[in-house]
Amino acid sequence: MMPDDAALVVPVSAVDHIQGNAHAVVTLVEYGDFQCPACGMAYPLVKQLQHRYAGNLRLVFRHFPLSQAHPYAQLAAELAEAAAIEGQFWPMHDWLYENQQDWAPYGDAGLEAGVRALGLDEQALAATLRNPDIDAHIRRDFMGGVRSGVNGTPSFYVNGYLHQGEFDALTHAIARARALQQHRQRGVDLGAPTLGWRRHRPTTQRHIDSRMFDAMSPLRSHARTREGPRP
Repeated sequence: MMPDDAALVVPVSAVDHIQGNAHAVVTLVEYGDFQCPACGMAYPLVKQLQHRYAGNLRLVFRHFPLSQAHPYAQLAAELAEAAAIEGQFWPMHDWLYENQQDWAPYGDAGLEAGVRALGLDEQALAATLRNPDIDAHIRRDFMGGVRSGVNGTPSFYVNGYLHQGEFDALTHAIARARALQQHRQRGVDLGAPTLGWRRHRPTTQRHIDSRMFDAMSPLRSHARTREGPRP
């Protein structure tokens, strides 16, 4: 029997950031942190999986900023959400990971390079960053992750089940999930997918709960530069 915290509590919906075939037989949900080095290392491997499985795999990204370990993770998530409002979430997602080692040492100043690289209007983006829906989306992702048992980044769910092995095993988990779904379509039941063996969790944050998220101070550097400090 699967442990309760091994299942994805919040189902994928239209509010998620989704890349790939909407009718793919395998859905890979990633809870990630844009400043997390382990997430940065996983990024090209996820790209390889997307290329390998193409129309059989759709990727869903959800925010899980570990701000106590990564002080600019929240701002990076906010920037990605602001870009999403401009229809540029995935380009910003890719830029943040591909250039993580360049922007992370400089924080908000480094992130401004991403705004310029994508050709986004800085003044318009500063106004967008004040949109309360941005914080709401990040909080929804984060708390959904907490409820689903996420305690580190990156965390992956394959067709709703937490993958707990090293990354090499993720390929096998996806292959098995694809075979399982294809056999079910033919009326053959292979049973529930097995969970991988947790051997390594590169970035963790203990005792994650709603209080930890509430303690985060959302950064609004782009907006505050233009409107001054808030009362």
